[in-house]
Amino acid sequence: MPFRSVPGQASVAEESEGGKLFAPSAARNLAPLLEVVERHAPPKGQALEIASGTGQHVVAYAKAMPGLQWQPSDIDPSRRASVDAHVTEAGLQNVAPAAALDATTQGWGALIGPFDLIVLANLLHLVSAHEARTLLSESATALAPGGRFMIYGPFARDGLLVSEGDQNFHAALTAHDPDIGYKDVETVTEWAALAGLSVASPVEMPANNLCLILSRT
Repeated sequence: MPFRSVPGQASVAEESEGGKLFAPSAARNLAPLLEVVERHAPPKGQALEIASGTGQHVVAYAKAMPGLQWQPSDIDPSRRASVDAHVTEAGLQNVAPAAALDATTQGWGALIGPFDLIVLANLLHLVSAHEARTLLSESATALAPGGRFMIYGPFARDGLLVSEGDQNFHAALTAHDPDIGYKDVETVTEWAALAGLSVASPVEMPANNLCLILSRT
């Protein structure tokens, strides 16, 4: 994924020992996100995490859902090294080494998988509309029939930002790069439908975030 240095960006991380990185935001949103992923994930199969970041999330997923074989990924080498360090420290056997993947580029969906589950957190607002549409279509291709794609993060709703914090964050994003910023839930739903994905009712999450549950029809 394009890794942009954006003011207030959720993926800011701190260095830790052994090559691990730690993102306070990942620690804060882990518990509610894990609860939703566990509720909708299949009991077994292959799972892909797009933009794994520090590795804090995939370690928790793999511990909680041992029947799934997890493939973390990230475009940033230092993040992939952090993922692998976290996985090694946790002693997990159901997590593959982090893969170099830019999920906003065309063609990758036919090259890996199929996956029964794909998870993405806090990325759509950091990429352009074109990149988001590519990510959705390629993820649909990478999903197994009946597979699920879970997208977590901040969204606009009916064209509106629901809090002053969201308004300020979106303004900071677009000031940095006018092509990025919050995506509207209805727009993402339309893009998903064009990619062959159906969308259930969004799950309300803390801090005005949403989790979209998409399925390959």
